[in-house]
Amino acid sequence: MSADILESVRKIVEPIVISEGMELVHIEYRRERRGWVLRLYIDKEGGVTIDDCSNISGQTSHLVDIDELIPHSYVLEVSSPGLGRPLKRKEDFVKHKDRLVRFKVDDPISRWKHFKGRLLDYKDGVVKIKVGDEIINLPFDKISEANLIYKF
Repeated sequence: MSADILESVRKIVEPIVISEGMELVHIEYRRERRGWVLRLYIDKEGGVTIDDCSNISGQTSHLVDIDELIPHSYVLEVSSPGLGRPLKRKEDFVKHKDRLVRFKVDDPISRWKHFKGRLLDYKDGVVKIKVGDEIINLPFDKISEANLIYKF
């Protein structure tokens, strides 16, 4: 049910975010201590502002409610993905080429489940990273988490 809600929300929200010159990075829908939370992560070149988040929240909240996509009360949060931005889509791996990234895979690759390295390329379902002096090919469908690493 949660996956259906996420996809339905994406169909409504993504065109609005794009029309405002931003990107819908990720959507979360989960139960937390305070109740159900629908969290939208948006981004744009140069980063998003509080006004951007408020604008998207205002434009999308009533649409989600009108379509009754979520059958109970929830809190809508619109936020920046932060410095450790998650990489979820194939396009993210192309866009952030040459950046440092932390990866997690469910099944070990070269005896490891966690990798930290420079993102070299994405092609034909394979993410190529450089870890130290070694080049590792991670199948896209085996990556359970990937986040940018921000260096100060």
